[in-house]
Amino acid sequence: MSNPFSRRLYLRIWLAVVVGVAVLTLAVGWAWRIASDQNAQTPPTPPAREMVLINGRGEPVLRGLATRIPNGPAEGLEFRVEAEGGEVFSLQMAPRPKPPGPDRRGEVAFWTRPPFGFLWMLGLVGVAVAVGVFPIIRRLLQRLETLQRGVQRFGEGDLSVRVAETGHDEVADLARQFNAAAARIETLVKSHKSLLANASHELRSPLTRIRMGLELMQGSAPSPAFRDEILRNIAELDQLVDEILLASRLDAREADMGTIELVDLLGLAAEECVRVDAELEAGAASADGLEVNGVAKLLRRALRNLLENARRYSQGDITVGLQRTGTHAEVRVCDQGPGVPPAQRERIFEPFYRLPGASERAGGVGLGLALVRSIAERSGGTVRCEDRPDGESGACFVLSLPLASV
Repeated sequence: MSNPFSRRLYLRIWLAVVVGVAVLTLAVGWAWRIASDQNAQTPPTPPAREMVLINGRGEPVLRGLATRIPNGPAEGLEFRVEAEGGEVFSLQMAPRPKPPGPDRRGEVAFWTRPPFGFLWMLGLVGVAVAVGVFPIIRRLLQRLETLQRGVQRFGEGDLSVRVAETGHDEVADLARQFNAAAARIETLVKSHKSLLANASHELRSPLTRIRMGLELMQGSAPSPAFRDEILRNIAELDQLVDEILLASRLDAREADMGTIELVDLLGLAAEECVRVDAELEAGAASADGLEVNGVAKLLRRALRNLLENARRYSQGDITVGLQRTGTHAEVRVCDQGPGVPPAQRERIFEPFYRLPGASERAGGVGLGLALVRSIAERSGGTVRCEDRPDGESGACFVLSLPLASV
């Protein structure tokens, strides 16, 4: 089992700082001690000074240069005096008399005389640094421990866990990246759970109708009505499976959906309008051309879903308008149906959502508009629902995509 001390990053960093300060203190003290010993072994020669000895009558008795002898008596001072005539004298001075009372200089001299005083000072500085650095390192590493606990809880299945994003350093940036990744994963998991739950319900409905139709036949040849009903339900199943697979691949951003290329929206819209007998209004866009970067089959699928949705609910003509709006190209699909209430214009882009009162037998499985939004976002664009610009009843779906020439 590993030592708990070694498992704590803040303790390891703190110990590294303390050891570094201690090594620096010892190195400085050792270097200072060596320099002090060298100075003591080779003391500098004091400079010579002129000395004049005068008697009581004011007459000079001795005149010459006096030099202090470093290695003089153990106590007191000694000077070497060289007179003008060349004769050498020795002048010795007794030490100063001690003041009355106990002598305490010896007690403090041990702590203050070199090199012990300097070493004690370095030691106190080292202790102060070690004590002051500990709370700083501890506070920094506590944020890492909080992030570690958050990652552990997330790995255990709590996808809603988030960590605090305090500060502006690398730890805060790591916390922000973790929260963004956690939010993305939580959204994907919830989306997949919702997709599976709704898909199981949607798959069960046509399968139940097929089973009921087979039981009603009771081995006899199916009537044309039964045959058409079974074929319709099989087509609905095929469409549902296809749209579920496409929705799952669009949710997985790393999935390869095809080659990104220049797509001519005008030509694409013309082809799809012919298929559903819709009216194309290009206007100035036919002269300028509208080209976007994207996967052609995905953009075709998005426009087709909008047209099929309009054909399903429209009670009149369907128009498709193309125009350039700043740096984007807009494809506007307008119908003459009952319209979409403002409160429902965002929800209709949710997977498997149907407007209140809509029947399953009216067609569609509730994934068409959700696929349009996923394709638009993957292409760098948006899609929205709004009222018809002419004020008539119906709805307009606006697909906005960035132009390739900008």
